[in-house]
Amino acid sequence: MGLFSKFKEVFKKEKKEDLEVYEKGLEKTRKEFVSEINVLGHKFHKVTDEYFEELESVLIKADIGIKTVEDFLERLKKRVKDENITDPEFLREVIIDELFMIYVEGDTLTDKINIQEEGPTVILMVGVNGVGKTTTIGKLANKYHKEGKTVMLIAGDTFRAGAVPQLEEWANRTDSLFVGKENADPASVIYDGLQKALEEKVDIVLIDTAGRLQNKVNLMNELEKINKVIGKFIPNAPHETLLIIDATTGQNGISQAESFKEITNITGIVLTKLDGTAKGGIVLAIKEEVNLPVKFIGLGEKVDDLKSFDIEEYIYGLLKDMM
Repeated sequence: MGLFSKFKEVFKKEKKEDLEVYEKGLEKTRKEFVSEINVLGHKFHKVTDEYFEELESVLIKADIGIKTVEDFLERLKKRVKDENITDPEFLREVIIDELFMIYVEGDTLTDKINIQEEGPTVILMVGVNGVGKTTTIGKLANKYHKEGKTVMLIAGDTFRAGAVPQLEEWANRTDSLFVGKENADPASVIYDGLQKALEEKVDIVLIDTAGRLQNKVNLMNELEKINKVIGKFIPNAPHETLLIIDATTGQNGISQAESFKEITNITGIVLTKLDGTAKGGIVLAIKEEVNLPVKFIGLGEKVDDLKSFDIEEYIYGLLKDMM
């Protein structure tokens, strides 16, 4: 029994709470991806070089990434040879196994948030403008508030028009504390916020930052200054630096991840708008090409549609129609 076949049995017995959200959120990718693989199964009665060429095209269209696809096909061809696989129908199960292995093999990347047992957990949010950063912070505040934690939002994106009041609105909606001031030095706003967070014994601090990637040097200097201020107040903080990527931008999101890795210590990815794209394979490309764990994914517009990432549920949502 293949690796994923075991998980399939688990899912049959016990439907996990978020499974339906993953199914619905990955519907666009699944319909396109699975239907094209099914077409290959009907078109080819044997696994041939031509079959692999067309499979490569299907995988690239799902935004799994050219490097990841090349590695994947190499592994697939080896298994076809070693196990003497000739039937495309049987190969479908092997494809599921190998896609799963892309994510779980190699470096162990944790998709869990580094929550502190004592004192506030500080989460710094970075990303270019327009990827849904402020909304994601609001959704995270909602998640932690529902878990019974006290939350503070700090508006470190002080110069973008509307950014501070937008975050304050989210603070009001989620019963979170708020610190922000327009057109102020971001580091000084964060200084004031952390001081208040310690006084109020806050559990989770979510910090918004500017999303100007055009001038990397300026942004690097700003983030370095912010990190120093945070580290002075709370040792070993920030505990997470999460990069927000819009899944609908596809490979451009990979480029953003590579750029942000150069300028600050990214600990994980939040992938927004995954429900709005047929290119949901980007999750696998991020792991393989940038070596960063996906920690949350956005699977809809509702406040509860930001979910902790789960590789089993993701693969199930992506490929369930092939099982």
